[in-house]
Amino acid sequence: MSEQKTTILAIGGHVGDMELTAGGVLASHSLKGGHIVTLALTAGERGVPEGREVGEYRKQKVREAKAFADMLGGEAIVFDVPDGELQNTEEMRLRVCDVIRRVRPDVIITHYKSSMHKDHNTTHLIVGDARYYAALAPLKRELPAFFASRLYYAENWEDAVDYKPYIYVGFDQEAYDLWVKAVSQHWFVTGSQSFPYLEYYKHLARVRGIEARKMYAETFMVPPETIRVLKDEL
Repeated sequence: MSEQKTTILAIGGHVGDMELTAGGVLASHSLKGGHIVTLALTAGERGVPEGREVGEYRKQKVREAKAFADMLGGEAIVFDVPDGELQNTEEMRLRVCDVIRRVRPDVIITHYKSSMHKDHNTTHLIVGDARYYAALAPLKRELPAFFASRLYYAENWEDAVDYKPYIYVGFDQEAYDLWVKAVSQHWFVTGSQSFPYLEYYKHLARVRGIEARKMYAETFMVPPETIRVLKDEL
């Protein structure tokens, strides 16, 4: 993920998931001239503030996704699927496949498995199959096949079961500041009374940075079949 001109597609179950968990890396990547795209399979509108209407909050969430992506010079996509009702269907796998074929990402970031949140775990399953479909040339869709060679799972407090940091990606103060400013466009990040999202992820970025001997860092897991270290000798 150190290349400057690659494209990253970050796929979350809700608007804000990838912006929080991988936002520092996305900001760093954009500052280096790369391209970022966020895809939310639902808007996450049922986390609506008290006294607000769900439909209106969904529109707000879509605007927030766009505001974050705009600040990083990227693109935001939000599927029109009700929050909490995401299903691992063939239709959904193909929809994500089509996005992958259009965006042609070098890197995909999504949720780790074993989540306490249904939509996160379902997203994890959808993305794995969609990535396979996107690379399958005999599967004829509107756009030609494309293989996203790198798949990473972001660190999320809601996806913590069995998660063990495998890759640390550091970023500097400029990227950190851009990320904090951009992710603060999301109401739930700064306004939620149920969990101090911004405080948690800001501190996590610093802790992971210390572990990596960097100013800030975010960590990622990889698919189990790719966990290997290759050496000619010890």
